[in-house]
Amino acid sequence: MNLFPPLFRRTLLSATAITAVAAAQPIMPTAGELISAPKFPQGAYFRQYFGRDIPRVELMPPVRLQDFMVGDHLELSLRGYLELVLANNTEIQIQKLTVETFKNNITGAFGRFDPIFTTSFQATRQQQQANTILAGANELSTLNQPFQAAYQQTLESGTQYTVGFGATKFSTNDSFATFNPSINSNLRLTFTQPLMRDRGAAVNRIPIMLARSRYRQAEYNVQDQLLRIIDAAERAYWAVIEQREVLRVNEGALQVSGEILKRSQRELELGAISALEIFQPQQNYAFSEIAVTQSRYNLQQAEDALRRQMGADLDPQFRNVPIVLTESTLPPSDERPLDKEQWVEIAYQKRPDLKAVLQNFDIDDLQYRQVRNRLLPDLALTGTYISSGRGGNFIPRQNNLGSGVSVASRLVPGGLGDALHHVFGFDFPTYTMGLTLRLPLRDRQAQADLANAVIAKRLDTLRARNTEQQIRLEVANAVTRVESSRASVKQAQVALDFSIKRRNAEQQRYDLGVSTIFLLIQAEQDRNRAEGDLVTRSVQYRRDLLNLLRVSGTLLEERGIATN
Repeated sequence: MNLFPPLFRRTLLSATAITAVAAAQPIMPTAGELISAPKFPQGAYFRQYFGRDIPRVELMPPVRLQDFMVGDHLELSLRGYLELVLANNTEIQIQKLTVETFKNNITGAFGRFDPIFTTSFQATRQQQQANTILAGANELSTLNQPFQAAYQQTLESGTQYTVGFGATKFSTNDSFATFNPSINSNLRLTFTQPLMRDRGAAVNRIPIMLARSRYRQAEYNVQDQLLRIIDAAERAYWAVIEQREVLRVNEGALQVSGEILKRSQRELELGAISALEIFQPQQNYAFSEIAVTQSRYNLQQAEDALRRQMGADLDPQFRNVPIVLTESTLPPSDERPLDKEQWVEIAYQKRPDLKAVLQNFDIDDLQYRQVRNRLLPDLALTGTYISSGRGGNFIPRQNNLGSGVSVASRLVPGGLGDALHHVFGFDFPTYTMGLTLRLPLRDRQAQADLANAVIAKRLDTLRARNTEQQIRLEVANAVTRVESSRASVKQAQVALDFSIKRRNAEQQRYDLGVSTIFLLIQAEQDRNRAEGDLVTRSVQYRRDLLNLLRVSGTLLEERGIATN
């Protein structure tokens, strides 16, 4: 006679199958995206959500500096220096933490699929005066104790289902009550399946895909910042070498100026020159002293900037340790011409800032799909199954409506077990199936968002073109500067050779008495300027080559730095 159990069994099996599929194919982040998210009732769950500890941040001291100590000084090649920069540079540590926020956002995007468990219990005692004879007592007293528990989750397909259980215990002094206390319980299964808006995994996974796309974009931005940080760090390295070589040249010039001054003083004492001719060597020696002093302070400033890049300024033990850099400023040996178009193509493939701009296309497409979904009618299929049960002490009554008092003939004991027997025996089911439709007759906000999504993609397309144009210009200028610097180094080398020959010739003429001390000093100054110019142009060639590696996006690869 019961027509519901077969239908219920099919419904229950379908619901069980849906739940089993959801359990067999969980929506989980990848290993690289996963952060600590403990589950109930693990101990970590209570420690994380109920703990009162405020997170503490401890800054670690710089590392590996001792590995490069040789005697009483730090001896650094370019590779060793960059290793210290990667290990201790504060700006690099900041960039590493910046990307972690976007990684956490991926885990947060999975939160919409997290299950929720809710439960409640209440107890209400009520006493009131009776107004009719049917009240069953002169002063009616009741105790109502409802309990509710529910488990709710949204699946990747957009299906929302709820499994709930409820039980209510009701006690009264009503003489007409046939169950006292009475226990009513129910098992409730409900689901809502979107049929148009928010239907399917392709739509419901958009927030996750957006978070992942923004994470990739953040990685490209970090790589771009890392390129700039390494570029600045290496420039600091070459700045120290430049100031060191300038100091060496000026010290050599000071030594030569001193020798010329001593010789002039001896000639003055012997009467070979007049007293008026001693002022020129004295002035030249004074200017050389000023140049050496200024070069020493410039070298000190460059070394302080170098210490900051590799974190040596954070450790008092290494703040004032002398630094010896092993790289030289030899003239370039590669004479091959540079192909601008080839370098431009390399930059288009390697530049992380261009990759970050192009990643906006993926973000724009996802946001467009998200807005288009909002324009669809909100049509959903809903279903509910409720299985009810009743239990408690059964009290058969006699003469309930007569003039006499209602008398209980006998008491049939019962309780929660009877109610649960009816619930899970599915003796008293209730089925509900329905369709709900929410159709905005006009949605100007969604239309505006859709138009803005189209504009955003057009803007990003133009920004990508603008970035490509800027990259082409930067690479072309960088190639030109490298070739110009390479030619300048050659010319400076030739100029130095001629200045040395002229200085030697002037020295010989002076020794023969056919030249003056003024011409000898001028030749010596020209040689010093030529040597300093060669040092400056050699270091500038290193900087220009470094700039070419940066604007082409190959600096990290050339220096053996992995960004993963």
